[in-house]
Amino acid sequence: MEYAKLGNTDIEVSKLCVGCMSFGKPGTLHDWTLDESGTEEIVKHALDLGINFFDTANQILSAAK
Repeated sequence: MEYAKLGNTDIEVSKLCVGCMSFGKPGTLHDWTLDESGTEEIVKHALDLGINFFDTANQILSAAK
């Protein structure tokens, strides 16, 4: 896994990111939301690959009008 420094800190984050928009309770936000066991499987696999950057922002950006 390749890593990059976070700003002017000594923190290193993976250059690959896992988007977490599909994690949560199925049926509450999206029909395609993963359940807890599916989420756990993906997070564990990402960590095993060395990914330590998880996008947990709870916002969908829309194009400017």
